[in-house]
Amino acid sequence: MAGGKETTRQRMINIMYLVLLAMLALNVSDTVLDAFKNINDSLDTSKNNVNSSINQLFSAFENSKLKEEPARAKPIYEKAQQAKAAADELDNYIEGIKKQFIKAGDGINPETDDLVNRDNLDIAQDIMINKGEADKLKAKINATREKLISLLDPADRANVAFSLEAKDPERKRKGNWQATYFGEGTPLTAAMTVLTKLQADTKNAEAEVVKKLFGNMDKAQVNLDQFAAVAVAPTSYVIQGQPYTAEVFLTASDSRSTPDITVNGNKLSVKEGKGTYSGGTGSVGEFTWVGTVRVRQTDGQVKEYKTQPQKYQVAKPSATVSSTKMNVIYAGIPNPFTVSAAGFPLESIKASISSGSMSGSNGNYNVNLAGSQVGQEVSINVSASNAGKTVSLGSQKFRVKAIPKPIAKVGGRSGGDVASVQLKSESEIEADLDDFPFDVKFKIQRYKLTIIKPRSDAITISGSGGSFAGPVRAAINSITPGTRVFFEDIVSVGPDGRQNVLPSLAFTVK
Repeated sequence: MAGGKETTRQRMINIMYLVLLAMLALNVSDTVLDAFKNINDSLDTSKNNVNSSINQLFSAFENSKLKEEPARAKPIYEKAQQAKAAADELDNYIEGIKKQFIKAGDGINPETDDLVNRDNLDIAQDIMINKGEADKLKAKINATREKLISLLDPADRANVAFSLEAKDPERKRKGNWQATYFGEGTPLTAAMTVLTKLQADTKNAEAEVVKKLFGNMDKAQVNLDQFAAVAVAPTSYVIQGQPYTAEVFLTASDSRSTPDITVNGNKLSVKEGKGTYSGGTGSVGEFTWVGTVRVRQTDGQVKEYKTQPQKYQVAKPSATVSSTKMNVIYAGIPNPFTVSAAGFPLESIKASISSGSMSGSNGNYNVNLAGSQVGQEVSINVSASNAGKTVSLGSQKFRVKAIPKPIAKVGGRSGGDVASVQLKSESEIEADLDDFPFDVKFKIQRYKLTIIKPRSDAITISGSGGSFAGPVRAAINSITPGTRVFFEDIVSVGPDGRQNVLPSLAFTVK
């Protein structure tokens, strides 16, 4: 009975009312008048039942929601009170018209419990039409309807279906709303029944509005009481010529809520409705995280919201220091390079060279140039992938230099006095490069060995490769104290393929 839609019983009462009106056109008998009285009593009972259910709704709300969640429930309760006040005002106004009917109809007959002059056809028309009470009533009914609807949320207004409305019939020949219900030929008891029906409609409308208002407490609600302007940019690091973009918008949050907030499954502490995430920075690289916010509904269900994947990059603290005079690449050997760029993950950086070869990835590269490029200049170009586009990060020029000449040595010596036993124990002539940052291997291609023994002619032997073999080995084994040994025309070749003539070695055997 508390809803806006008519029940089966109400529809039957309305049909009976229309039938009785039709019968009135033929004859106003006591039977017809008794029927109106019965309908009036039924409507009055229905109205009282609805009013009782409304009072129960208020009582239940006051003893539960209003005590448990006063901050949220009070605004809803106040709207419900406004609905009750509007409905009571209309109900009391209609009750005032009823009193006029009773007075004009000479009171109530105790035997029939109905109006004494219930069959009078002039009283209702005089009060309602001639004196304008029907016009006032129509205006109050429609004003009350609009007031009740205005108390609802916009989403609830579309579903309002209560019958409280004073609307003119579609067929104009029947007259307006006032004449239809209170016009010429309407018995006083029938007009009284119309007023009771309007009171029942008023209570039904009040009940529907109150139920919808109180029902809002069972909906999940976030009280947005904190607002902030926020700017979110994909990155705060941009390259010259690259556009900087950011989204600027207004955010809102509920400072009194305590939602469950996690990042990658790890729960965050929540303060004033917000969680703060601190990402790990113990290792270098790009990291991705996703935040999840779970809000429990009043029905116990949990609604989940996820953020878009967020990324951040961790880089080692670094500074770039370079010598403009030492930007060189040595031909013939792998030259290691480390390439990085602030604001870009290593895996997105690419490096290439204008000539020669450059291999590697993730910031570590090796450059190899041929000996034929000595004296030339090459460029290393660096680029990075950003938002699906390749961005040039610049280039650096390097001079190609030859590997320095090595020094020839025998037994780690480059000349001087040497014991015959030590010299005889050596097996080769070597080419070493002292104080050079690269571990470079040289090969001896050829040399000449000259041995001058005391009171003997000089003997010169050509050696191939660095090893002491054949005649060279025999000559060295024959040396005696006082012998002078010379290694001359020493030719070495390095990894760049370039030949070098090394300084001669002179030993005196002791």
